[in-house]
Amino acid sequence: MSEQTYDFIVIGAGSAGCVLADRLSQDGRHSVLVLEYGGTDWGPLIQMPAALSYPMNMKTYDWGYWSEPEPHLGGRRLACPRGKVIGGSSSINGMVYVRGHALDYDGWEEMGAAGWGFRHVLPYFKRMETSHGGEPGWRGMDGPMHVTRGRRDNPLFHAFVEAGRQAGYEVTEDYNGAKQEGFGAMEMTVWKGRRWSAANAYLRPALRRSNVRLRSRAMVRRILFEGRRAIGVEYVHGGKTHKVLAGREVILSASAINSPKLLMLSGVGDGEHLKRHGIAPVHHLPGVGANLQDHLEIYLQMECLKPITLYSELNLVSKARIGLEWLLLKRGHGATNHFESAAFIRSRAGVRYPDIQYHFLPVAIRYDGTSPVKAHGFQAHVGPMRSTSRGTVRLRSGEPDVAPAIRFNYMSDPQDWEDFRSCIRLTREIFGQEAFEGLSGREIAPGPDVRSDEEIDAFISAEVESAYHPCGTCRMGASDDPMAVVDPECRVIGVEGLRVIDSSIIPRITNGNLNGPSLLIGEKGADHVLGRTPLQASNQQPWISPRWRDSQR
Repeated sequence: MSEQTYDFIVIGAGSAGCVLADRLSQDGRHSVLVLEYGGTDWGPLIQMPAALSYPMNMKTYDWGYWSEPEPHLGGRRLACPRGKVIGGSSSINGMVYVRGHALDYDGWEEMGAAGWGFRHVLPYFKRMETSHGGEPGWRGMDGPMHVTRGRRDNPLFHAFVEAGRQAGYEVTEDYNGAKQEGFGAMEMTVWKGRRWSAANAYLRPALRRSNVRLRSRAMVRRILFEGRRAIGVEYVHGGKTHKVLAGREVILSASAINSPKLLMLSGVGDGEHLKRHGIAPVHHLPGVGANLQDHLEIYLQMECLKPITLYSELNLVSKARIGLEWLLLKRGHGATNHFESAAFIRSRAGVRYPDIQYHFLPVAIRYDGTSPVKAHGFQAHVGPMRSTSRGTVRLRSGEPDVAPAIRFNYMSDPQDWEDFRSCIRLTREIFGQEAFEGLSGREIAPGPDVRSDEEIDAFISAEVESAYHPCGTCRMGASDDPMAVVDPECRVIGVEGLRVIDSSIIPRITNGNLNGPSLLIGEKGADHVLGRTPLQASNQQPWISPRWRDSQR
């Protein structure tokens, strides 16, 4: 294998990049180089599931991005963590596994992503999974990505699901199966007590092959072109600038933030924007960096009347005991992300499929592990799934080491505010059900005095947070769509030898967490790169509420 030329150069060892490293090298016919700016993912802070709040707050593992001041949130800047480590964001995320709803993918197809409807992507989800406890016939059983469920020992997990049932909602045995809508067990990418990241599932097996090379601590500066054909990559490693050539293709898998940034640094993007930063345009493609989407969420926190929450485990002695048990036995409180119950519901009648997601947690604490409530409590993370607000990723500078300007434009649509008010009021109703009798005390947040639309809006404006699901900035669409960046085979429109295969190509954000869809994009994208006939389409039909036109539940 040549030091200077590889068949494929994959930029980014994140969720999709790890999949590509494995699938493109599997038959031994092609050489693959993976360039990753981050370093090793070894160590308990990443591999121990319960330690999830630590790596996303560490410069070692996180790019440390923040949004620009958000005009509809009082000028607040929101954190936008992205994994800067082997495994990318799959090594620092919350390990929640959600495929998304079937109609999400049919929506992609309607938006111009031909061949990406649910019938097309379901076989790829099955190919990538080994499901432990999922719905037979709908789930994969021998793929590299292990998907498991928590023990749900805490009675609060069951109280949440039962409260949903009592409130009149559906119960689902597998939201990643035929029926997403309803309350049930949450799934996680954890296997044998360890975070089962894309690095563990895909990259490590690939690196055992002689035709795959990983170069970590490699900061990609730009993609090299001859005319409009991508021929290689320029990167910095060990303080020196290197150039490496791609015999077949360069593949960008650098995230919804860094993939558009690298395209623009390389001369692919809005021509006027590039010229303002001293970059000679290779190809005018105005959709690069547009269509930025994310999920927002809010916490509803309740006092727990019984000492059964994780609050008892937040002291240093308990943390040491949990860590030791995990190190020695890979079990106990350290072996779960503690998101073990979930729900997907519809916000109102006339909504065809769920547009609200819940994560339930048996402790009152922020997602990043800060500001725990000093009492026994529990909380629901809740937020709308399909906001129409859109933002941008733009260059601040033509220098590669300068962070881009990220503007989500959160809450810019009045419907966003109405949807979040519904989230809060529906959650209060759920927590008021008989299932929580004897468990639920006072409302900690927003608090009993926050009732009117104006009071709720003020709470949302001050407290809403990103769910860390940025996507859409290199949107997939038809080749003649002026705002599409890649075609349905993930090829960058208007140039040759270059693809984008990661969450940035998502046309419209899916229901739920994005690691599952990102892995899917890597799986299906690999077949497009190799020119393989896509897997045979499925004829399985998802469950849709027969009452959706007339009833909210």
